[in-house]
Amino acid sequence: MNANQIITILGILVAILAVFVEQVGAHAGLALVVLGLISGFMNPIADMAGRMAYTVAAVAMPTVANSMDAIPAVGAPLNAIIDNIAVMLAGMVVANFLLAVKDSAMGSND
Repeated sequence: MNANQIITILGILVAILAVFVEQVGAHAGLALVVLGLISGFMNPIADMAGRMAYTVAAVAMPTVANSMDAIPAVGAPLNAIIDNIAVMLAGMVVANFLLAVKDSAMGSND
């Protein structure tokens, strides 16, 4: 198991625990963004299409997740979990954006 898989699993666990454990939920947003930033900096997405797909997913997932509220009993927690995962994706998108800007300004070493 590589570091990226461990970070992703940890992010999913934090996203789920934040919904059900109040003490985790208080700082989950910060933890998820940090995990996303770490993942994004450690494993940058090289192609523009991949970066765009992650950006669209980070923006669209919370909107799509809102429809989960229609499911009785489990809809609201599912919505919250997906929203939390989108926060982690947003951190990854920001990290990849910053790396793309750095490469634009300084030139890549390929």
